[in-house]
Amino acid sequence: MKKGMRFFPWLLVWCTLTLGCQTGRVHTEDANFDAEESLRYCVAKAERTLAGIPRDSIFPRTIPLNDSAWRYVGTPDWTSGFWPGILWYLYEYTDDDSWRVAADRYSRYLIPLSENPAKDHDLGFQIYNSFGNGYRLTKDAFYKSVILRTADTLATLYNPAVGTLLSWPFRIEQWGPHNTIIDNMMNLEMLLWACKNGGSGSLCDIANKHAAVTMSNQFRDDFTSYHIVAYDTAGKRAKTGTFQGYADESMWARGQAWAIYGYVMMYRETTNAGYLDFAQKLAKVYLDRLPEDAVPYWDFDDPAIPDAPRDASSAAIVASALLDLSTLLDNAAEREYYRDWGVRMLRSLSSPDYRSNNRNGAFLLHSTGSKTSEIDVSINYADYYYLEALMRLRYIQQRRL
Repeated sequence: MKKGMRFFPWLLVWCTLTLGCQTGRVHTEDANFDAEESLRYCVAKAERTLAGIPRDSIFPRTIPLNDSAWRYVGTPDWTSGFWPGILWYLYEYTDDDSWRVAADRYSRYLIPLSENPAKDHDLGFQIYNSFGNGYRLTKDAFYKSVILRTADTLATLYNPAVGTLLSWPFRIEQWGPHNTIIDNMMNLEMLLWACKNGGSGSLCDIANKHAAVTMSNQFRDDFTSYHIVAYDTAGKRAKTGTFQGYADESMWARGQAWAIYGYVMMYRETTNAGYLDFAQKLAKVYLDRLPEDAVPYWDFDDPAIPDAPRDASSAAIVASALLDLSTLLDNAAEREYYRDWGVRMLRSLSSPDYRSNNRNGAFLLHSTGSKTSEIDVSINYADYYYLEALMRLRYIQQRRL
């Protein structure tokens, strides 16, 4: 316990019954973190990246360690929506129309994804992060039509016998007739939005069923997540495992982050208290195992720790989710708890240990895509969720003025 800190019995009771006491690990002074300085940093870095994109219809994805050049991908890549999403957030922050023009341009490159059959579950990442943010900020009816059409396309992957969306049709031979990965939780938001904004009511049913079945089948008894679950033709869980984590039974950091973010989002969109309770349990096991700087190793069970790579993308995703969660709660102590954890993560990510600064055009260093590729790199989804978390904190700070 820190010198001078007083301990009260009621605090122990409250911590035990609600959050699990983290005395000495979360600091309320973190609420004074300056989101504006970090947002200005993101603007400057994105200007550099935007100016350097060599041709149309490609998107910056990753920068290898000790390199300074972006590796680019095309429209089909699952990460293609993050760059236009970043541009939309920068437009929201700056109110500079040049960012809106750029965001619109890169979003429109993704239109074919809304017009073709679904190849996998990633349409939410691709279309909702781009056109979803665009519609939120502009109310452009064309953007809305793209989202609604894409939500219907995503829904074609739903298997009523299982109760979830098929994540990877291209892995059916390896994983049987139906598989679902934890990442898929992130794509339910587009279904819920479409259901509430002129789309079919069945889209809400699909999203809620997917979330409920995933809650029952995708997690261990300690609330850590499996990356992938395979189901048989009767809809029963047949096998669990991972493609990107260290091992089938390990706690892959980004997978747990997807889960935390996904169930916080489900609670925000439905007010179902079951989702809130589950999100808090998922967050607790994640927060309990973080290293001192609050940025996880890429897999919490990698035996190479403390020499294993970190994953800044996981910290950015969870920071954004916890800041979102802090705005949804009635209890003031809980609001402060989750806000302070989110800010603590942002403080570390904004430090020289994780900022790319002059090394490359990305916002952050030290993300890890999987055990076999994109190890200790800069990557676009780390930047996207870092920026989203900063914007959420900015909103919280402005609201408190």
